[in-house]
Amino acid sequence: MDKYISIKDLEEAAFAILPKAAKDYYKSGATDEFTLGENKRAFQRLRIRPKCLMGITYFDLQTTVLGETVSMPVGISPTAMQRMAHPDGETANVKAAQAEGVIYTLSTISTSSIEEVAEAAPKAIKWFQLYIYNDREVTRRLVMRAEKAGFKAIALTVDTPIFGLRRADVRNKFTLPRHLKLANFDGHLSTKIHSTGEGSGLNNYVNNLFDKSLTWEEVTWLKSITKLPIVAKGILRGDDAIKAVKAGCSGILVSNHGARQLDGVAATIEALPEVVEAVKNYNVEVYLDGGVSNGSDVYKALALGARMVFVGRPALWGLAVGGEDGVRRMLGIFRNELEYTLQIAGTPTVADITRDMIRHESEYSKL
Repeated sequence: MDKYISIKDLEEAAFAILPKAAKDYYKSGATDEFTLGENKRAFQRLRIRPKCLMGITYFDLQTTVLGETVSMPVGISPTAMQRMAHPDGETANVKAAQAEGVIYTLSTISTSSIEEVAEAAPKAIKWFQLYIYNDREVTRRLVMRAEKAGFKAIALTVDTPIFGLRRADVRNKFTLPRHLKLANFDGHLSTKIHSTGEGSGLNNYVNNLFDKSLTWEEVTWLKSITKLPIVAKGILRGDDAIKAVKAGCSGILVSNHGARQLDGVAATIEALPEVVEAVKNYNVEVYLDGGVSNGSDVYKALALGARMVFVGRPALWGLAVGGEDGVRRMLGIFRNELEYTLQIAGTPTVADITRDMIRHESEYSKL
């Protein structure tokens, strides 16, 4: 694993070994993939403003998230069907998260079950990403199982009345390989994704199962069936963030679903300041995912008000390359780069990373 010294290294190695349909599924974005590129480019338009001669004698990446201590402000986002990347799939990913002291988020449409993931890493801080199905009993059982298995939060995806149009999946007529299943379900809910007519089997799977009529009242319903805190995942607007908080959410995850839902939306780092400003007077934490590729990206998100960032695709690349060891390597790269950034920027702790530590490139042109 030592030969991989950047997330790009892991990505390139994963591309070389993943089957085409799985690789295209993991890496693709919606329609023309403009936002997919912008998620990364928007970070590059931000400039860090280091402080000199700060007398740094120590540094500390630790922080707390929903009351839990994590070793650094980087967690693993939910990504579906991880056994396409490696035979151990989600269980390898969560073991790496446990070993590195970070949060792991399990997808509803995973190829390892809630119980398998809990057994694989009982001490890991685990969140469960939730889609609300038309059949509320299906949804309720998922939440109950996650709570019973020791998961610490529900990450409710709020940006998915349907799945976005992902052309690579349409061209490939993507389906889940038949030796795998959606492990959180029984019967046709676990195997329906094995077949497709025209287009993507995943889109066909969700179109008649996900509830398009959802409103913020669903958060009230969720709070009535679980004591777990709820994080609204997929927020890009300040007014939506306020609605989420008023509905009872404890966290806001600024996300555009890895640019896989609607092309042309804001990059997440662009949307972050509006959301942070909107909820500044509420007792709520704000997180970010999307386009985070290195330690300086993490730093920039923290400076703009994120309490933590999540990474999805980098975890998949590490998983594909080396299972648990590959994911640990991915997290180690982020940790090392963030440690260097903190020290050279003159901010020894996460709490020291304030808004004045970065500036948009356009501000320099006005000076």
